[in-house]
Amino acid sequence: MGMKLSHFNFDLPPELLAEYPSENRDEARLMVLNRKDQTIEHKQFKDLIDYFEPNDVMVLNNTKVFPARLFGNKEKTGARIEVFLLRELNAETRLWDVLVDPARKIRIGNKLYFGEDESLVAEVIDNTTSRGRTLRFLYDGSYEEFRDKLTELGETPLPKYIKREVQPEDKERYQTIYAKSEGAVAAPTAGLHFSKHLLKRLEIKGIDFAEVTLHVGLGTFSPVEVEDLSKHKMDSEEAFIEKKAVDTINKAISEKRKVCAVGTTVMRSLESSVSSNRTLNEFSGWTNKFIFPPYDFSIANCMITNFHTPKSTLLMMVSAFAGHDFMKKAYAEAVKEKYKFYTYGDAMLIL
Repeated sequence: MGMKLSHFNFDLPPELLAEYPSENRDEARLMVLNRKDQTIEHKQFKDLIDYFEPNDVMVLNNTKVFPARLFGNKEKTGARIEVFLLRELNAETRLWDVLVDPARKIRIGNKLYFGEDESLVAEVIDNTTSRGRTLRFLYDGSYEEFRDKLTELGETPLPKYIKREVQPEDKERYQTIYAKSEGAVAAPTAGLHFSKHLLKRLEIKGIDFAEVTLHVGLGTFSPVEVEDLSKHKMDSEEAFIEKKAVDTINKAISEKRKVCAVGTTVMRSLESSVSSNRTLNEFSGWTNKFIFPPYDFSIANCMITNFHTPKSTLLMMVSAFAGHDFMKKAYAEAVKEKYKFYTYGDAMLIL
């Protein structure tokens, strides 16, 4: 009998949800799990340099979050509507997949107006899910000007559980320092702990870096609602792995070095493009890979991750990688030691 959804439930005290990041990125707490020895150590994130040798590889997700949350007003009634941009369907016709809130008020044919001067208008042209809609944006201007307008009107899409208002600092705090390829609606959170100083120290020690891109969509966060995990369908997310990264990673595999996936999004990208002899292939496309125990990982042999929500796909992947009983023990210890959870929380290194 395989793992069930209920195996991934645990009680999380609300005060352990991090509303703010550590003052210095690399001073978050770090729990180090050694799978071979079944030991748990408590460190600071910047101490992870001690666990890597020259020519080990860290794989980073260089996706960049765009300000995906917009607030508009419905025509006639003026009701305030939140629009969360999920993905661009067609650049030419400016079609987007979005989530709307409150959804019950938004029907096909409705128009939404954005900005004080209402310079951006969207028309609802389809229903996709209970909260999902397809919008066509109407804007006088080039595609670049349209994208600039979205950036100007949008705000940082902090996760819903962070109840405070978005602050100007979040724009930078909710972005990894190596983010460059715009397209995510959420940050690959494990990477938020890296500071420029720590990256420099790792580089000086001789650690190699490889970059992949996975544009984090809501697939990563969609709740699992079926007890039988094999029936859960992941939303697809766009991913790219280029030759340079493939060469760096495959060389490390052949030399039996550490290949460390920085975050669950990196792990999903790597496992979406494995060759028959368990090396990495180039990749460009969409992945709906869902990893849960038992699972045999092919590429990365260590990972950095945050502390995740009960019953989430992220927790299931970590459980598959660390071993379910060991993961449960680590999470019980994290709660006892008051580690911070979720986006702005503390981190875990699994060796």
